[in-house]
Amino acid sequence: MRILENVISDRGSRYAVSGVDVGSAEDVKDFLKALCRNKKFAKATHNSWAVLLPEGPLKNDDGKAGAGMVILRMLEREGRVGHVVCVTRWFGGKHLGGDRFRHVAEAVRIYLEANDGP
Repeated sequence: MRILENVISDRGSRYAVSGVDVGSAEDVKDFLKALCRNKKFAKATHNSWAVLLPEGPLKNDDGKAGAGMVILRMLEREGRVGHVVCVTRWFGGKHLGGDRFRHVAEAVRIYLEANDGP
């Protein structure tokens, strides 16, 4: 599992991005459980994620409507099959409006660049 913390900060909100290679929906569940064993991530406002598996895409917005789809589209563009990516946000008290989607996309971009390869 790779975790990049504090990749983006805006108006008090902080973002992290993490991911790991997976082969099944069960592996995704195991990754999310492992991530949330860290109390910091368990208490986060949102842990939005997506993955492309051979049997089809999976995503979860975790209350941040549309975030999972942003992640999924970026994985599709990169052809990243079998790698789950999770963007975590800790709400800072001020609403970010449409910037929140820009931040999700930027966090995924940072993660993918740091993890170049198939």
